[in-house]
Amino acid sequence: MKILAYVDTHGSLTAYSKLKKLIKKEKPELIICAGDITIFGANIDYFIHQIDRFHIPSLFIHGNHETEAEMKSACSFFKHTNFIHKKIYEKNEYIFIGYGGGGFSLRDKEFEKWTTKIKDKIKDKKVILVLHGPPYGTKLDDVIDAHCGNKSYTKFIEQEQPKLVICGHIHENERKTDYIKKSKVINPGPFGKGINI
Repeated sequence: MKILAYVDTHGSLTAYSKLKKLIKKEKPELIICAGDITIFGANIDYFIHQIDRFHIPSLFIHGNHETEAEMKSACSFFKHTNFIHKKIYEKNEYIFIGYGGGGFSLRDKEFEKWTTKIKDKIKDKKVILVLHGPPYGTKLDDVIDAHCGNKSYTKFIEQEQPKLVICGHIHENERKTDYIKKSKVINPGPFGKGINI
């Protein structure tokens, strides 16, 4: 299945212009946004509409520049857009799980609590995890030779081994890829990335 992922566009019209061209070229079956599509929520409906107009199922989580309530409300107005924060979305043989917000803490007890509840639902499934902030200890959270990602995310990934993890937040590491055991971790950046899963 071909997906297209992006993150951290922060209201950039240049980013959306490039995303539109990439969507037309890649023809994905699913579009995934890992948050921070705005600068503090400004024009959120406009930026979701830019993706929804392609009539391709799209999954969104909020970043640290949108609140959960803002993103959930904005997504509800569009036909092809799904807000997946703390939710499970199934397509073909894949299960997509989303967890938005954050990006600044080394541990997230709410994430730990939620993932404990869904472990039985995702066991032995092909899981794609969508986060805003990066997991700890990878190329995607390395800034000036120090790691600033989230250890709760890393622990979950080590234990559950999702096929793919999509995240962002650390702009210096956009377009980087790494692995946690067998799980591929990608920051697709604001211009997007086509991914075959």
